[in-house]
Amino acid sequence: EEVEDASEPTKRDRSHLESTLKLNEDKPADDFSGVLQRLRKIYHSSIKPLEQSYRYNELRQHEITDGEITSKPMVLFLGPWSVGKSSMINYLLGLDDTPYQLYTGAEPTTSEFTVIMHGPKLKTIEGIVMAADSARSFSPLEKFGQNFLEKLIGIEVPHKLLERVTFVDTPGIIENRKQQERGYPFNDVCQWFIDRADLIFVVFDPTKLDVGLELEMLFRQLKGRESQIRIILNKADSLATQELMRVYGALFWSLAPLINVTEPPRVYVSSFWPQDYHPDTHKDLFLKEEISLLEDLNQVIENRMENKIAFIRQHAIRVRIHALLVDRYLQTYKDKMTFFSDGELVFRDIVEDPDKFFIFKSILAKTNVSKFDLPNREAYKDFFGINPITSFKLLSQQCSYMGGCFLEKIEKAITRELPDLLGSIGLGKKPNILSCDITGCGETPKNRYRKP
Repeated sequence: EEVEDASEPTKRDRSHLESTLKLNEDKPADDFSGVLQRLRKIYHSSIKPLEQSYRYNELRQHEITDGEITSKPMVLFLGPWSVGKSSMINYLLGLDDTPYQLYTGAEPTTSEFTVIMHGPKLKTIEGIVMAADSARSFSPLEKFGQNFLEKLIGIEVPHKLLERVTFVDTPGIIENRKQQERGYPFNDVCQWFIDRADLIFVVFDPTKLDVGLELEMLFRQLKGRESQIRIILNKADSLATQELMRVYGALFWSLAPLINVTEPPRVYVSSFWPQDYHPDTHKDLFLKEEISLLEDLNQVIENRMENKIAFIRQHAIRVRIHALLVDRYLQTYKDKMTFFSDGELVFRDIVEDPDKFFIFKSILAKTNVSKFDLPNREAYKDFFGINPITSFKLLSQQCSYMGGCFLEKIEKAITRELPDLLGSIGLGKKPNILSCDITGCGETPKNRYRKP
């Protein structure tokens, strides 16, 4: 009996998890209901009218729902099969040896997209139910079809961390299987979650560093989201020090062609599961790395409102650019049309070669838009193939006496309303430093260089 007890793996101390993620604190979470209400109002009154009028959703396939505005930060776990994604979630939430622990194993185990969220009691929710509930942020997933909804599952857990964040576990990438065999557009679904994730953990195993076509495709989808990506080299305590250094170098060698940025993403080297670290390994290093990752996660939770407002503002900028482009296409079409012209031929000429009519260049010249924010001109061929140009109105005609002009309202939201809302959160967080009593922010600033 004594021998058997000694052979059982000892569990790791979880005190650093609770202290870093502030799970023991009884203080109530920040109440941002007023800010969310204001954000929702700005979106519905200033951004959505232009979005619907110019059918932005058909160009980007991105529609923002009320559930998405009020949703918690989302942490997405991606990576090859059996690298420890589900084990990591079990470890962070302490789900091991409970009825609701995520199933783990050496073979590919997770075949569903699993959303782990907060609830009053342990409960499983079918994907069809999640998509039907408009109060949740997952209702847009219905567009991926019933086959996908059968592969979507929600788990509600009464855990303090989940009051502030939602975890999403994804099926592992299997290089030797065609993604089409899954029966739903796997890459499109991944893109949907990537677009909405506040933090993306790409997990690797020291024995699975080969980069194939599927992983290459995944990193292509992550382009532009480099600031949210964190690379995790998991199961690090299974290797000797010298071997671990070689694997770390090999990981960078494999990923270098895929992540084309000046500053590489942060890499965490540790072992994220409840068993104690293997003896004769760098326990102190692994613990420090784990605490750094937890601090990173905590930072995302703390900045959730700032990220949400920035996300809505970025969406508003894209909607505005789209409206300006459609307006320019329409204006060019009206200018080129004569009594004897064939409307279809005229517009085909404009869509095939917009540069001949300076459509994109005129937007850059006349408005405060960066050339890096302009969408792909090829996308507008498909867009106008579905939506005839004559079905749109010019921006100058999108005004009413009571409601004002759509373009003016979205520009006001981008330049004033959303930045002011962001500023109000900062004031709320540090009243002692940034209060108007001290800074006199209500006064008009004086020009010290003006002669009296």
